[in-house]
Amino acid sequence: VHKRVKRLIASHIGSNPVAGRQMTDGALEVEFSPQGTLAERIRAGGAGLGGILTDIGIDNATVCENKETVTIDGKSYLVEKALTADFAFVSAHIADEFGNLTFDKTARNMNPLMAAAAERTFAEAAEIVPAGELDSEHIVTPGVFVEGVVQSEGVKWRWAWE
Repeated sequence: VHKRVKRLIASHIGSNPVAGRQMTDGALEVEFSPQGTLAERIRAGGAGLGGILTDIGIDNATVCENKETVTIDGKSYLVEKALTADFAFVSAHIADEFGNLTFDKTARNMNPLMAAAAERTFAEAAEIVPAGELDSEHIVTPGVFVEGVVQSEGVKWRWAWE
C-alpha cells in the first residue's frame, strides 16, 4: 500500500494480494526463487560464501537467462548469488535479554538463516526471559547475531547489549 519496498526476492507471493498487484503494475520488482534455493542462498550469505550451485531450473531458458552456469564432471549448474541484508526482522518464540532466540515450528525454517545473513537483526518474541533461563540446547540463534528484541505484546524493548 505504502510502496516502501522496491525489490522483493521470494519463493511465492500468492498469499499477498498487495504485492501481486504491485508486481503486475510494475511498482514492485519481484525475483522468484524456489524455496530450497532461496534458503541455500540466504545460508550462503550468512556463511560468507559468494553463492551456491544448483541444477534447479537448468533446463529452463527463462530461469537461466542472465545467470552464469558452470559444468562440473559433465553436469551443468546455475550459479545463484548468496543473499544478505542490511536488516532482518525475525519472529522468535522465546528470547533472553542477550538476544538468544528459540523458534516455534516453521519459524525455525528461514528466521535463523536470515538472522545470520543480515548485518543487523531485530527479533520479535512472544516472551523475553532473563539471561541464563534458556536451555542452551534449545537456542537456535545465538545473541551475537541479534541487535535487539521486542516483546510481541506491548512496546517493551530490550537491547541485546543492555
